[in-house]
Amino acid sequence: MHKKKLILIVGLPGTGKTTLARALAAAIGAKHLNSDIVRHDAGRRGQYDAMSKAVNYNEMKNRTEGYLKNHQSVIIDATFYKNIFRQPYQLMGEKYNAEVKWIEIRANEETIRERVGKKRKYSEADFEVYKRIKEDYEPLGMANLILWSDQLSVDEMAAQVVEFLKL
Repeated sequence: MHKKKLILIVGLPGTGKTTLARALAAAIGAKHLNSDIVRHDAGRRGQYDAMSKAVNYNEMKNRTEGYLKNHQSVIIDATFYKNIFRQPYQLMGEKYNAEVKWIEIRANEETIRERVGKKRKYSEADFEVYKRIKEDYEPLGMANLILWSDQLSVDEMAAQVVEFLKL
């Protein structure tokens, strides 16, 4: 039996986190949580103040914990732009004996400007939001895989993640 995994796909808006997370979840049979969908489902669209963000991350944490308790692997995609949002997931992985893997998705600003300029079903981030989050983005302080979504196809990124998970 394979050890359950907690895979956190992080990065700035428009980098391709959700596209990769969906493909990866389908490929490895993991549950997928997306911060924008959690916010939407809770009726909190447009609410991005500090308290609303904390509530949203807490809701994702509660759902993640439920999956891990049931021995299911979980993929979460969110900006996770601050260490304060990341640390509870690292600790939860340890608590539930889940292998925790961090994957950071990046893309150049021209690509991001184009991506966030298009209407997306759940994400409300535009280029101004991208720039604000970029200013506040704290580097990951743990081992991680970095992928450039404007240089690799979704299938190529998923294959690299699968290799990374074997480490």
